Amino acid sequence: MKRIQIGLIVCTAVLIALGLYGCGGVDEAKPLDQVKAEAEKMDVEQLKAVATKYKAAIEAKKDEIAEYMTKLKEIPATEQLGNEASALKDDLSKLNDSMKALQDRFQIYYNKLKELGGNI
Repeated sequence: MKRIQIGLIVCTAVLIALGLYGCGGVDEAKPLDQVKAEAEKMDVEQLKAVATKYKAAIEAKKDEIAEYMTKLKEIPATEQLGNEASALKDDLSKLNDSMKALQDRFQIYYNKLKELGGNI
């Protein structure tokens, strides 16, 4: 039963992530200078739309990180240094880096939105 729930969470997170990336506007690799320049040219509604997309991507990433943490906790202590745990830790590190990139970009759009008197 637990595996089914985890599987559903993974599928949901993947679908959300694919939907967000397919819609554009969420790019964790975009240089911060470029993000700042784009944010300066946007109005309140555009900023809200982009910030909302980033917020949703961050939430999806949080779910994915939580899933990896659960998997890691399920590995017995005697196997924490094994290949499976090591692979999960590497994936978790990449997810955390991705989360940080999304948060940095979200913060730029959100700060500009607040500057213009808007809010999500």
